[in-house]
This record gives sequence, structure tokens and C-alpha cells, in this order.
Amino acid sequence: MAAEDLRKVPKPKTAALMGWTFESHDEDTGEVTISFDGKEDFTNPVGYIQGGFIAAMLDDAIGPALIIAAKGEKFSPTIDLHTHFLRPVRPGRITVKARPIQMSRNIAFAEAELFDARGRLCARATSSNSMVALPAGLTPQQPVSMET
Repeated sequence: MAAEDLRKVPKPKTAALMGWTFESHDEDTGEVTISFDGKEDFTNPVGYIQGGFIAAMLDDAIGPALIIAAKGEKFSPTIDLHTHFLRPVRPGRITVKARPIQMSRNIAFAEAELFDARGRLCARATSSNSMVALPAGLTPQQPVSMET
């Protein structure tokens, strides 16, 4: 059902840029796992993924977790994203696990962790999100890849 809920919202262009891939959804906890392609193009002068991309990956995993939790009926613009950078991230496969913490009709709170290609925890984020009805006229996206 998770993929069906995500299909109601077009995938942002930034998700394609970062190699966003839906990996899994846990019905019991609401946790989603999303992977990204940490490209060389995203690195700072010393070869680590620049923090803005790290924050964007965390944000691009929290959004789908909240959309699924809202059964695809609402969109979740970020009000506040607080990120802790725990260790540098080298280019490669990046995995983010995100979950809703608390939701009401109009606001949601969520958290996420970002792991590098070696499976090390590299960043954490908490967010506050507005929960708003989907705008009329949205074109649903193509089926979400469920590859693992």
C-alpha cells in the first residue's frame, strides 16, 4: 500500500537528481527506507558529500514517510529541519531511514537517520511538517520502484 500512497504525489526533480530509490516501508513503525546515489558531483573540496545534499536526502525521506502515514491524502511541506552531522560521508550509496513520530490533522513531527555505504550512521534529522491537502490537478507519478 505504501507505493500506492506515494504514487499520488509527483516525485520532485531533486529526488531524481539525487538518485532517490524507494526501498521499503514497515507498516508497524511507519519507517521508510530510501536510498540515494551520493555522487562525486555532490562533494566539497575535500571529497565529502556537501552538507546541503545530506540535509536534502534526509528531507526527501521524511516527506514520503509522512505521505504514506497520511495515506496519500496530504502533502508534508517542511516547516523546520534540524540536522546533526555526525561524520563525513564519502560518495557512494547512501541510505536513509525515516519515520513519523507524531501526527495531527495539520502538523507532523518526524525523524530520520542517514547511513553511508559502509552502514555507518552519519547524520540525523528531526523535522516539523505542515500537513496540507494535495493541490488539485496534480499528475500522479509513475509506479514507485520497490527494488531492494
